[in-house]
Amino acid sequence: MLAERIGEALSRPFDRLVRACAHVHPDLLTITGLALNGVACACFALSGGHDYRSVGLLRAGGAVGLAAALFDMLDGRVARLRGRETKFGAYLDSTMDRYSDMVLFMGLMILYARVHRTDQMVLVWVAAFGSFMTSYARARAESLIPSCTVGFLERPERIVLVVLGALANRMTAVLWIIAILANVTAVQRVVYTYVELRRGWTRAPEEGEVP
Repeated sequence: MLAERIGEALSRPFDRLVRACAHVHPDLLTITGLALNGVACACFALSGGHDYRSVGLLRAGGAVGLAAALFDMLDGRVARLRGRETKFGAYLDSTMDRYSDMVLFMGLMILYARVHRTDQMVLVWVAAFGSFMTSYARARAESLIPSCTVGFLERPERIVLVVLGALANRMTAVLWIIAILANVTAVQRVVYTYVELRRGWTRAPEEGEVP
């Protein structure tokens, strides 16, 4: 996937950054990522039009969103480095990811509401809906089968696209890609789960869970 290739290319400098942040609690990094996405949301919401200031705000939102994505990658790796991986930490990270996604889309929704573009607002809603359903389809599937990571567009790819769309001032094209591929991915996961259940695969119960 695109995100994995980017991760491989940046692995060495990122490892140094992980070590530099090793003294920071992973949950704080998670919350910081959400806060930065809130700033990106404000930048998106306040942009609009084609003047230099508006385009600058959109690009600033993309840059801040990129920084937020960096914190989102840091928390898990810092937790592993410090030996502080917990079930709650993983739960918090996943929950904050959903909030971060919706916050970014909210910023774009406000942007298009301010410039009276109902068609673009609908496009943002479809993209947000697909993004949510992609994550939900995987989470629900993995309560039934061991793994469900199939699909064209997972969260890292969506974030990369939003950041690139903001930096290049091509958000409409990016939203079309997300709206189509995110919903296709959700459908793929439904089909994959159906096929796996038909084959007899089930998730092994966790310790203490009634099978």
